[in-house]
Order: sequence, then C-alpha cells, then structure tokens
Amino acid sequence: MLAEISHIGRDPATHGYVRDAWSPADLELREWFRQETARRGLDLHEDRNGNLWAWWGDPEREPGVVTGSHLDSVRQGGAFDGPLGVASSFAALDLLRERAFTPAKPLGVACFTDEEGARFGVPCMGSRLLTGVLDPARAAALRDDEGDTLADVLARAGRDPLALGRDEETLRRVGVFVELHVEQGKGLVDLGAPVGVAAAIWPHGRWRFDFHGQANHAGTTRLADRDDPMLPYARTVLAARQAAERHGVLATFGKVRVSPNNANAVPGLVSAWLDARGAAEEPVRALVAELSELSGAEVSAESWTPVVTFEEGLRDRLAAVAGERPVPVLATGAGHDAGILAGAGVPAAMLFVRNPSGVSHSPAEHAEAADCEAGVHALANVLEDLCR
Repeated sequence: MLAEISHIGRDPATHGYVRDAWSPADLELREWFRQETARRGLDLHEDRNGNLWAWWGDPEREPGVVTGSHLDSVRQGGAFDGPLGVASSFAALDLLRERAFTPAKPLGVACFTDEEGARFGVPCMGSRLLTGVLDPARAAALRDDEGDTLADVLARAGRDPLALGRDEETLRRVGVFVELHVEQGKGLVDLGAPVGVAAAIWPHGRWRFDFHGQANHAGTTRLADRDDPMLPYARTVLAARQAAERHGVLATFGKVRVSPNNANAVPGLVSAWLDARGAAEEPVRALVAELSELSGAEVSAESWTPVVTFEEGLRDRLAAVAGERPVPVLATGAGHDAGILAGAGVPAAMLFVRNPSGVSHSPAEHAEAADCEAGVHALANVLEDLCR
C-alpha cells in the first residue's frame, strides 16, 4: 500500500514529500483511502471537519474501536509519518479477517485531516475541530502562504466551511482510539525493540514572532541609519538555543518569512515561528516568556497542547498484548491526533514502530519492512483484544 502512494506529492529533486492539507496531492491520497475502504467492503463516512472514517460494523449500534492516523505531510517530509499508520490499519484488518476473527464491536479506520499543520499553521487541525479544542471561526480564517483562507480552500474542495466544529455524532461512535506511528526518535533503537507503546506526549506549542523594521535600499542606506529586523531575529535564534539548554527543553525556529525578501533590500518585516516543547509545561512557558521579552517582537500564540498522559490501564493493556512479551513503554515529544483525542476525554493509546535512523520530518525517515510487519501484527493483536 505504501508503494502504491509513494509517488504522490513526492519532490523529484529531494525525494521528500509535500502533501499539504486539501492540496491536489492530499485529495489524491483521500481518494486512495476511499478505494482501500471500498476494496474491503467497509462503510465510508466523512465528518463535518473532513476527517475520513471506514467502518467494519455499525458504530450507531455501539461505540467502536478505531485505529488510523493521517496522510498529509510536513513539507519535504518522509514516507512513513502518517501513511504508515493508515496502511498498517488496513493491513491489520486484513490480518484479522485471515484469522477468521469477527469483531464483537464495530471496528474503524480513521484518516485525520491536516495533522501536520503545514499549510495553515495549526497542527492536528482535524482532531482539534472534531473535539472542539479549536474554534471553528478561527480555523476558517486561517491563511496559507498564498493568502487563501481555510474557508476558501474548503469551498473549492466542495466542503462547507460553516460546518466546521465539534462533531458530537462522530465522537459518539469512537469508544477507543489506537494510533500506530513510526517513532520520531531512537528510543526503540536504544531498547532493541521493533514496537513500543506511548506513555505520554510532551506539552508543546507554536508561537509567531513578528520583528518590525524599515525596508530600505541595501546599497545606499548607511548602517547607522538602518532599522533591520533581521538583527533582533538572529539574536533571538541564538538566545533560544541558550535558553533551551538552561531550561532543559527544546526550542526551534524552523520557519521564517522575510518581507520584501529582496537580496538588495534591508527587510521591513521578519516573521519567524518558534516551536517549543519539553517534558513539563512550566519550563516551556518560561522559555517563551523569556524570548518574548528579549526579542522585542510582536508575539502571538498559534497553538498549544498540554501534556497528555495516556490512560494507564489502556496503555498497559496494549503493552501486554501487542507482542509475545510485554513491549516497552516510552514518552514522546511529537504531537499526534491520539493526544488530542485523549486530552478531550476519548480513551486513546499509541503504538510506535522502530525508526533505525531516528530521523523524522525528513526524506531520511525510515522503517524496516520487518519492523512494519511487526507493527501490523501488534496492532492486529491489540484490535482483536479490544474488540472482544
């Protein structure tokens, strides 16, 4: 299945993937999901926020067991972040049918919309809207790099932007959610295990820093006369690294936009996005406050996800049944739709598949075929146990 979609959204120069939400690549992937759903005789449902659900059994009868992930990507991302979870979910259903297993509860596969937030800046957009964590009016007004709002993009894709928001009907159908994901680090490599279970997701957020200055000619404006916002931006980047080391957290300026963005002009505006996360909320907040004061920039919060500790009983149940012996349990600094659902009160858990390189959000992201197969078997075991 991964091979079937390996060409979609792939940059031939870098071999990375660009699969922005609601882009032609994303729409092609959504069609692939529909085809896989039909191939297995499952019932397809698209909720009011564009999330896709493939059902084996009737979730109106009773809440079901759901697995799945997402198909969009960060820009220049890898082939496994998201799609591995969706493909493994379909493969786990196939394996259960090969075992002649008939679930006593409805079993579903979900594909969440815009998990990465690459286009509109807010990660886990589909699950945040589904659970009511994100205000639908704010979401509809978000703009991409071309200036198009989410409302504009949805309308062109044949969806109703006024329908966005918490979806009680869909939430009632989800009794428990289990997400399989490639590990975005080397925890399982260090533990020598192909599969693991998530204990928690670190608190994390994104902040926009706008550094204002005066655009001017690069060749005629004396240094003493310049108001160059690139300088405080550069100082803030260096300060972020130093502050992160002091506070024991992670801080990254990974996206920057310069206006007017001419090689022969002093910038008038530098907009930069800070990603900050750590094992606890307080030091992350302290870092952001410190940088906000030091930078002199106009700072606005774009997203925040508090710490998510997955329910201990469900977590331990997964660890016990996923493999022949209990699999390791580890925390992660990466955000996921499972974390949004868990934070909103939906019973949720996660499985990780080993990434030998430890690299993610990059074309170098990888998982060995044998480990992916182990992940499918682990997921099938978990679903079988939860569906009894």
